[in-house]
This record gives sequence, structure tokens and C-alpha cells, in this order.
Amino acid sequence: MSIESDAGSGVSGRTVSGVLTFVVGAAALTIVLGGVHAVSGIIGPVFLGLVLTVTVHPIRRRLEQTRLPEWAVSCLMLLAAYLLIVLMTLALIVSVAQLASLLPQYTADITTTIEEAVSGLERLGVDQDQIDKVVQAMDPSQLVGLVGSLLSGTLGALTDVFFLFTVLLFMAFDTNGARNNLKVLGSRFDALVTALGHFAIGTRTYMAVAAVFGLIVAVIDGAALYAIGVPGAFVWAVLAFVTNFIPNIGFVIGLVPPAVIALLEDGPRLMLAVIAIYCVVNFVIQSIIQPRIVGESVGLSPTLTFLSLVFWAWLLGPVGALLAVPLSLLMKSLLIEADPRLSWALPLISGRPESSG
Repeated sequence: MSIESDAGSGVSGRTVSGVLTFVVGAAALTIVLGGVHAVSGIIGPVFLGLVLTVTVHPIRRRLEQTRLPEWAVSCLMLLAAYLLIVLMTLALIVSVAQLASLLPQYTADITTTIEEAVSGLERLGVDQDQIDKVVQAMDPSQLVGLVGSLLSGTLGALTDVFFLFTVLLFMAFDTNGARNNLKVLGSRFDALVTALGHFAIGTRTYMAVAAVFGLIVAVIDGAALYAIGVPGAFVWAVLAFVTNFIPNIGFVIGLVPPAVIALLEDGPRLMLAVIAIYCVVNFVIQSIIQPRIVGESVGLSPTLTFLSLVFWAWLLGPVGALLAVPLSLLMKSLLIEADPRLSWALPLISGRPESSG
């Protein structure tokens, strides 16, 4: 009896210990996430600086093959990163300014559209509470306001110039030292160094492909919208470029505002023309061609990509939505790939079967 009692108490003790460990871990994770959310204004620009540094690193390797000294290579890379930020900031500033001047012109049209929708629902005998919910859901001003929030949030991360430029300055001159340190650590923590290398390659490929295709989409969309007479063509072109970095739902976010403006400007005919253009250009490029080119380098399933978008957007705001894929790649590298015991999870994360070879 005593042996059975001791065995039972041992199992019960391990169960209680496991529950306590889970509770403590969950509490610690909640505190950490709360802290990250509180300092998202710092983490966003820092990670953006890291992504920019990783993205332009191949140019650094080419420059290192010349006779330029190390400090000159670092300065050139820093100038390249600064140029990217300045160009993107100027485009966003112009877009936000044009959007701010464009929206008031459609206040009366938006109000009229909502009033007509309310009258139609009332004639159908719909309850007032249900009408209020429908009006809130279909309010075009909220949909267009989302654009302002996204562009302003992105602009906020870029226009914290002093902090972002300082972060890039240190990263540019620390790149060579960090690379040498990783070589030294490779002999002791080979899995971790390899995982970080996969993160760099995946991030670089994703950002480069997203930028190139985003530019193509922006030029085509902007020219097409200007040709058919949709106001604010430059704003919607910049929005198409920015939303190309947002996985899964970027196409929809980029489509809705110009479609709404087209509806208010010239009725359903112009709106359908905008939808047709975006479906042909954006859907084909963003949903068919671009994912195939990114391919193996990302290693995230569509479901996990969408969930990571929701998570990082909640945690870091608009910048988290734009950098959701690189952030998820970093977490995958640090938490999964760095531990050989968790290699079984990689096929589940990528959504592809493990290769037999």
C-alpha cells in the first residue's frame, strides 16, 4: 500500500509541477508580449533597420571585393540605406498630404451614399439596430481612413529620422564585426548560426522580390487609374507598393479605397473598372507569380503567414503588418531551426512535406 501510495503521490506531484510550469510560462509570455507592445515604437524602427541592413548586404559583399577600405564600404552602405528611407518617406509624405486633401471633397458623397442605404433598408422593414450595424460596416469613410492609418503608421516609423538613422549607423559599421563573431560562434553553435543565415537569406529574398513586384504593381496601377480618371492615382500607387509587403490581405487593402473613390466619383461603372484592373494586375502578380519566385526561401505556410500577420500587426501596429514575414522568419530561426530537436516542426511550418533525400 505504501508503495502504491508513493507512486500515486509522485504522479500527482509531477502533474501539479507541470501545470505550475505551464501557468508560470504563460504568465511570463503575457508579460513579455505586454512589454513588447508597450515599446513597439522602438522595436519597429530597430527591426526595420535590421531588415534594411540585411537587404543591402549583398551590395556590401561586392564592394568588399574592390580595394575600398572597410570604413568606405560601410559609409556607402549607410548612404544606400539612407537613400531608400528618404525616397520612401518623401513618397509617403506626398501620399498622406494628397489623401488629406482628397477625402474632404467626398464628405457629401459619402453622407449621401449612407443616407440612401439607410432609406433602402428602412423601406425593406429592417430594424434600426441592424441598420446601424450595417451602416458602420459599410461606411466608406472608415475604409478610406484605414489607408491614412496605414500610410501614417508607416511614415511614423520612417520619419523617426534621428533614431532610425542612428540605428542604421551602428548596424552599418558593426556588420563586419558581427559577421566575424558569427564565424567564431559557428564552431560552438553551428545550428544557431546556420538558422540566422537562413533568416538573412529568406528576409533578403522576400524584401527584394516584394519591392520589385511592388514597384511594378504601383506603376501599372497608378498609370491605369490616372488613365481612367480616378482621383488620387499617385496615392493609390504608393498604397499598392506598401501593401505588397503585407501578405494575404495586402491586395484587398490596396483595392478597396480606390474602388470606393471611383464609386463616389463616377458610379459603379468606374468602380468595376478599378476592380477589373486590380484583379488582373495585382492578383496575378501578388498571388500567383510573386509567391512562386519567393518559393523555398520563406518556408511559411499560407495559414501561418496570415496568422503571423494578425499577430505582428496587433503587437507592433502597421509596421508589424509590413514586416510580418521577416519577423516570423526570425522567430522561426531562433525558436525552431536553432534547436535540432525541433526540426520535425519545419514541414508543419512550411506546409511542405519533408524531403526524403
